[in-house]
Amino acid sequence: MQAVTTNQSATQLPPLIPREILFGNPERARPQLSPDGKYLAYIAPDEKNVLQLWLRTVGQQDDQQLTNDKKRGIRIYFWTYNPEQLIYLQDSDGDENWHLYSVNIKSHIIRDLTPFQGIQAQPVALDPNFPDQLLVGLNLQDLRKHDVYRINLKNGAVEFDTDNPGNIIAWTADAQFQVRAAIATTPDGGSDLLFREATDQSWQNLRHWGPDDEGYPVSFSADGKTLYIIASHDANTARLIALDPAVTQETVIAEDAQYDVDGIVIHPVSRVIQAVSFYRDKQEWQVIDQSIAADFEAIAKVRPGEFNVSSRDLADQTWLVVYVTDDGPVYYYAYERETKTSTFLFSNQPKLEGLSLAPMQPVSFQTRDDLTIHGYLTTPVGIPAQNLPTVLLVHGGPWARDTWGYDPEVQWLANRGYAVLQVNFRGSTGYGKDFLNAGNRQWAAKMHDDLIDAVNWLIKEGIADPQKIAIMGGSYGGYATLVGLTFTPDVFAAGVDIVGPSNLVTMMESIPPYWEPLRAMETHRIGNLETEQDFLKSRSPLFFIDRIQKPLLIAQGANDPRVKQAESDQIVGAMHTAGKPVEYVLYTDEGHGFARPENRLHFYAKAEEFLAQYLGGRFEPMGDIPGHSAVVR
Repeated sequence: MQAVTTNQSATQLPPLIPREILFGNPERARPQLSPDGKYLAYIAPDEKNVLQLWLRTVGQQDDQQLTNDKKRGIRIYFWTYNPEQLIYLQDSDGDENWHLYSVNIKSHIIRDLTPFQGIQAQPVALDPNFPDQLLVGLNLQDLRKHDVYRINLKNGAVEFDTDNPGNIIAWTADAQFQVRAAIATTPDGGSDLLFREATDQSWQNLRHWGPDDEGYPVSFSADGKTLYIIASHDANTARLIALDPAVTQETVIAEDAQYDVDGIVIHPVSRVIQAVSFYRDKQEWQVIDQSIAADFEAIAKVRPGEFNVSSRDLADQTWLVVYVTDDGPVYYYAYERETKTSTFLFSNQPKLEGLSLAPMQPVSFQTRDDLTIHGYLTTPVGIPAQNLPTVLLVHGGPWARDTWGYDPEVQWLANRGYAVLQVNFRGSTGYGKDFLNAGNRQWAAKMHDDLIDAVNWLIKEGIADPQKIAIMGGSYGGYATLVGLTFTPDVFAAGVDIVGPSNLVTMMESIPPYWEPLRAMETHRIGNLETEQDFLKSRSPLFFIDRIQKPLLIAQGANDPRVKQAESDQIVGAMHTAGKPVEYVLYTDEGHGFARPENRLHFYAKAEEFLAQYLGGRFEPMGDIPGHSAVVR
């Protein structure tokens, strides 16, 4: 493969990794063990390179394709507790109106369990004691709210179960498969924890969380007398708490002074909380149930990196364990509890093995107002981390965070010769509520200052060439890119915006109807659409395009329900009117991000050429990419 370069140091870089390996489909991914332990399901491409559900008998090589999705590919699925039935989710070209499809592994019959046009299905609960039932949220009666329905998995019958008064955003079922807890949003931007003793009794409010606190139920205990919740009240961080609803007594099970509870392992039958993770620089587990302490100890020794128990059989003899590292693919193992032995199954992308991938280094720095910001720095293999062309890669959300581990975007950029910095700016989650709330009303203000402070840190450390720093990201990261080029036009050499909003007013006006219960929270965290339009416009890049001096590439999905196509159209139109150059790529069959490999490969080829032109890194020529839906303007 020919590498095109404009940069002397590129000769010391490892060979160019083809985009097909980085952004194409995985070979096999996301395996799940059936409840009876007999079968392994996984996702893999078919002969047309569309991701399908596949099945193998444990211990055999009798792999068979179960589904025949025509175009978009299957990415989300789960076993039911009927060992012959799987369920997968699929939407239409990225519109996020998910349907649930059941797949019988014996007959291969596929049934749309939620065959309602323009409706979004949200799985609520499954239970091993009720193997032929599924609880699901559907916004059938009103697009703004999901009521709970009970679906009979044997005959597909859909039966109304629980009414949503309009403000409930999450439901929790007990061990009798009855919906007995819920989270309701409140006008102050906070939420209430609702509980009922039985389905024929009225809801009672167990606790209110204000807009600067967060909480949600995780599970009921097997006897239904304890509700496990994760919540941040009376502390800075979100803690795991056992709540006795009868007397509203709380017992803290797990907490950390600086980091929120992240992951939880719950026994699928006994409903015992077994382990909790905290995501510091990397994920760290705390075992709660000592009966699995030796198992976690054995699992941790199998290979370096982070691990998660992704599925287990109901007999609790076999676990499926996922290992994540920063410089290789995702590895999947079967772990036998009796012998404490692990058997390698496969990795999601074997072609990554043996390549010169770059390690991801946790870093931190102080902001101008003395907050500690954490992030991850990745620099190219084979050359000194000095005076490098650099990409500031900004995460979406913004109420999310970057984590350690293999990231195809990061490895792509590092392989092309760029340093990559990912920043968990204020407003990111996982670091406690003070840090999260420090981002309130700070879009294009202190949240952006943190990104500029990150750039200054890179320059001060001698890592980045100040003249060759680009900003790139998706969703909020796309917005941050537009802010970077309008609010701080001298800092960045170029920007790549993926599905980013350009106008906070129109973004908030056009949220999906089922986000309506979240509007008060958005008002608290971003600004008030009704009373503060001038304030929101003052934080919207669309109104500052006259300041743009540097090249901009924008990519958008035409069916994005979160950040509508109009968000990209309007800033591109305004820039054209003002005579400002901008490259715009619209993918006609995508939504909030690019699911189809043909579109991913097209977009990253465009972005790679763009960055090479303005930062001087290497690039693999685009070549012919059949099947993409891009309209380039």
